[in-house]
Amino acid sequence: MKRVSLSFAGLKIYFVDREKALEKFIDWAERGTYPVQVVFGPEGCGKSALLRQAMELLKDHGYSVALISPLAGEEKERLSMTEDLKGLVETSLSLLLGESVIKLVNVVVNLLYKVVKRGLSKRIALLLDDVFQAIGVDKASLFVKSLLNIIEYPSVDYEKIVIVVTTSEGITRREIGRHRWAELIPMWNMSKNGFKELYDMIPGDKPPFDEAWRCTGGNPEVLGRLYRANWNVNRVTQHIVKGKRLIPFISSLSNEEIKLLQRTLEDPDYLLKREVNDTLRKLKIQLMNRLVELNLIVDDLYTREQEFWIDTPPPEKDPELGIGEYVAWQTPLHREAVRIALKNVEERL
Repeated sequence: MKRVSLSFAGLKIYFVDREKALEKFIDWAERGTYPVQVVFGPEGCGKSALLRQAMELLKDHGYSVALISPLAGEEKERLSMTEDLKGLVETSLSLLLGESVIKLVNVVVNLLYKVVKRGLSKRIALLLDDVFQAIGVDKASLFVKSLLNIIEYPSVDYEKIVIVVTTSEGITRREIGRHRWAELIPMWNMSKNGFKELYDMIPGDKPPFDEAWRCTGGNPEVLGRLYRANWNVNRVTQHIVKGKRLIPFISSLSNEEIKLLQRTLEDPDYLLKREVNDTLRKLKIQLMNRLVELNLIVDDLYTREQEFWIDTPPPEKDPELGIGEYVAWQTPLHREAVRIALKNVEERL
């Protein structure tokens, strides 16, 4: 299988690692998906890159594939299609991309149906990257139900269909999980060996690998940020503080919540430890929900058995990286950003 070329921090690299995830896509290619598959994981863990490689894999398995990435930086990356689909587009790509995400999905689904009707392909795939953020959390569940309808009640007689959606939104995952319209599959940052392959592709002077690993926890986006910042860890951490508005967030917390947050910095599992005190238990849940909303932590981590993950799961526990048994900081720098913001607020008091 051809490894796709990817844009990474201003560099052109090729897709590496994620062998377990690609095996999962091969299985989906052979059997089709039911229900909708929703892959969730930390921001920047590589979900977008995986979908681009998966598109190539599915194409090799005889699929007509469309990949919609509404939040992609470059316009040409917001809609990718196999050649048979491109040949059916009746308007300019710019006009198509100007539509709302939901309307764009509808147009693309009709293109996939046309491919089947015209006998160009009997295998179709729709890959959607971080669409929930674009359409809104409140519409996420109904949107997934509409995708399930494509699988269950299509207007064409397809042989196989694959529908995979990725998300970094923890709150969206909870909303979708209330129904049986999707199978939720977690994805974590890169394995240490895979991350080393990516690290080795970065040119020029750089910090020792172990140092890069301790800062990023294997998150490729954070590695890219560090490279762009000339490996200035403080600059990247401050960007997280500002980008997630952590100082206003922490300033809004009560004294009791700040104490809980301090404990969570040392042990993320503390948020899920049972409390006899009802008030304290409610405060913990409230704080955890806000940290999830800000994409700072991942809560309710699955068992580490491989079958429950789309790729290599995180270690059972790694205090240095901020990974607990049930709750984890998305990356060590996310935890450090909270620590810095907390200190800033305390110094003002």
